[in-house]
Amino acid sequence: MIFGLLASSCCVYICVILEREFLHCLLKASHESRPLASTKNIGKELATIDDNQQKTITRRKNRVLQDENVPAWIDMTIAFTQCSEKLGYLILQLAKNFIVYMAMVLACNGLHFLLKPYSQPRITSDIVVGLVLGNIPFLRKLFDEFNRAFGFIIDFGMMCYMFALGIEMDPYVLFKRPNKDALVAYCAIFSTFAISITTIPFLHFFSRYTGIAFTISISALLASSASPVLTRLITNLKIGKSDIGKLVIAAGMHSDLICLLVFSLCYIFMPTDSYCIGHHRDRTLKSDVKAIIAVVVQTSFTAVVSPVFLAWVNNENPEGRPMKGSHLVLSVAFMALICAPSTLYDFSPVLSAFMTGICLPRDGRVSKWIISKINYILSTIFFPIFFLWMGNAADVTKFRPGDPFTWLRFFLPLLIVVSGKVIGTLISGAILGFNWRESVLIGMLLVTKGHFQIYMAIKLTCHPSTDSADSGLLSVAAIFFAVVHSPVIVAQIIRRARKRAPTHTNALQLLKPSSELRIFLCLHGLDSVPASINFMEISRGISDPGLVIYVAEIIELTEHIASTMESGEGVQSNTIKDKAVIEMREQITNMFQAYIDTDGDGITLKRAMALSTINNMAQNICVLAENLMAALIILPFHRNQRQDGKFDTGNPGFRYVNRKLLKNSPCSVGILVNRGFGSIGKISRTEPSVKVAAIFIGGRDDREALCYVGRVAWHKGVHVTVIRFLVDTSAESSRLAAYRVTLPEQEQEMGLDDECFAQFYEQHIVGGRISYLEKHLANASETFSTLRSFEGEYSLVIVGREGGANSILTKGMNDWQQCPELGPIGDVLSGPDFSKSVSVLIIQQHKLRGELAGLDEDFTIM
Repeated sequence: MIFGLLASSCCVYICVILEREFLHCLLKASHESRPLASTKNIGKELATIDDNQQKTITRRKNRVLQDENVPAWIDMTIAFTQCSEKLGYLILQLAKNFIVYMAMVLACNGLHFLLKPYSQPRITSDIVVGLVLGNIPFLRKLFDEFNRAFGFIIDFGMMCYMFALGIEMDPYVLFKRPNKDALVAYCAIFSTFAISITTIPFLHFFSRYTGIAFTISISALLASSASPVLTRLITNLKIGKSDIGKLVIAAGMHSDLICLLVFSLCYIFMPTDSYCIGHHRDRTLKSDVKAIIAVVVQTSFTAVVSPVFLAWVNNENPEGRPMKGSHLVLSVAFMALICAPSTLYDFSPVLSAFMTGICLPRDGRVSKWIISKINYILSTIFFPIFFLWMGNAADVTKFRPGDPFTWLRFFLPLLIVVSGKVIGTLISGAILGFNWRESVLIGMLLVTKGHFQIYMAIKLTCHPSTDSADSGLLSVAAIFFAVVHSPVIVAQIIRRARKRAPTHTNALQLLKPSSELRIFLCLHGLDSVPASINFMEISRGISDPGLVIYVAEIIELTEHIASTMESGEGVQSNTIKDKAVIEMREQITNMFQAYIDTDGDGITLKRAMALSTINNMAQNICVLAENLMAALIILPFHRNQRQDGKFDTGNPGFRYVNRKLLKNSPCSVGILVNRGFGSIGKISRTEPSVKVAAIFIGGRDDREALCYVGRVAWHKGVHVTVIRFLVDTSAESSRLAAYRVTLPEQEQEMGLDDECFAQFYEQHIVGGRISYLEKHLANASETFSTLRSFEGEYSLVIVGREGGANSILTKGMNDWQQCPELGPIGDVLSGPDFSKSVSVLIIQQHKLRGELAGLDEDFTIM
């Protein structure tokens, strides 16, 4: 598809140029072969032809005047021969252009691959390749021949880039109350503006233009942050889900939006050729008022009409159906139409595309389709040409290292941007209570520049009014150094996060035998009580050192509950006055206390409560569990079993809490999927009355589950069976050898599995307290069939969440998971097609927060 698009684009471009040159040659031939009676009109038509061609045609006309007996067909033959030669030369030059383009693509991809170990973003490799190829003498000469065509391509590509950028932005955030992201962006912008505005008027190396509008526009460029580059950078460097990553991305979007709006406004009051766009034309008050009115009318029309029109198109083309071609044509034509009038009132088409984009709705199928297609074309075709154009503009032969003003022109913009951003983020950090080190790191990331800043810097420095010939190279170099430092900043962020994260693992596997087991048992309501009591019963182990249970209700803080609370220093010190909540808590306390009074030997019961909004519930539970030094948090499944044995749709808020706790919990976590585990009645303490199975495939979570099973095995009323799934080596050698994992990390995990299971075997299985089975399986299909055979045989199955995650026995199970937070085995056992009477306990071992893996880690350092 990529090569098809490239080929079609090149063919269209070649056909247009060939047609133009061929018609030009025919016009030339008609002039040269025209009879003498018509030669008096040649002078009028010569005005449309360049000087060299005028001289040639004039010589041909004089020869015709001197020798009127020369047949016309001889002149036509000579003219066609000249056209053929010129068209052949033109085709050769176009072929050279295509080869250069392909070389640019290959060089950019190759250098990006080489820089991947250093985590450099793609724009750095593109800048380097563009500077190298753009300054090769042969390519510079070739570029000069097609300078006008390249200029049209660059301008059109930047229009598409700014249009897509505008669609992705939300202008209505400017009318909302500023949050911490906006506060960081505003402080960074204002501080950079202040430094830039007070510095630029005294410096004339940017341009000879010195108006207020021009100074503000330059300051806006320096204060802006390239949000597309910054977002891609943060995501690729694997801190996109952290609090500082989210803050930087949001602040970058705010900075980009505000600075581009300021720049677009200032452009109206500047001379039309300030940024080498269009012909010089002095601004007058009348033209400024005309441009302001036109921009306001254009944006207002787009903001009012586009939501209605695009909503109609989206309703006519629902998701899941192919979009109608006529509606796509209408949508594209509508967007092109509202962007087109900008040249009529001397406004930049690039900025007009941005102003139009921010007025279009972000949501909807058409907007997403437009953004995806534009981004594809930009990354595939436009960016290689753009950076080649950039390299040609940054002429290294004009660099004067001996001139001290050269280094001043290089370092001063960097100094303005870095100092302004860092000072602004330090101010905002002091207001928001951030650590000063994190504030500095945020400011250094907001320094990042991108494609639009390169485009405007080249447009500014290529103008004849620019004092220095090497300003283009210096601008590109300054932007390069504003991006290349980002991986170092991100590495520092992760390093600081690791230092601030806990360095110990609070897991059952590392719990000393002489230490009591502390469990934080969460409830959704009265329905969770019977299953929770039976869980307490089987978890009691031996009476010494005993078991400490903290029973806590998970209560969502609604407006009604908040209105009935008595004010205090915080949520934890507030008193709930809601009658329903009070009655529920009293009933739960009475039920647990009744169990403790009759069968609570060795169990210490304590009460707690997690009262918070859904968004803050996981953090509240983490704080409680950490303060209580719990080793295991037990969470109810977010779905409840109905009377027919099937699960309901569940509470999405509780599911969100479970998933957040699995990522951020300060200890091990278990999710209890209740299928009648509380209805089995009182568990006997003299003879086995409950059958429990534990599945062991391998991994840290399976080892954690095995440690918990060892505690359950001490209960005389529970018959425990451990089932170990092993790979059928004979089948693997013949059919599945290609999937075998041989990484050193996996070999180390296998060694830990064997060591843990051998110790467990000697302590529990040899003595006869636990039954043991081995299942030799070949693939995930046999694993699924074995799990289905558990139906009606066990009351509870205990598994590790990520048990067998890298094993051939679970390969492919993730493709149909309904609840990924339960893991491959837990999801199958909890699925709607499984037994209606087998409960499942999924256990995840506490992850060491100092081992931040990156993108999948929602870590916090702010």
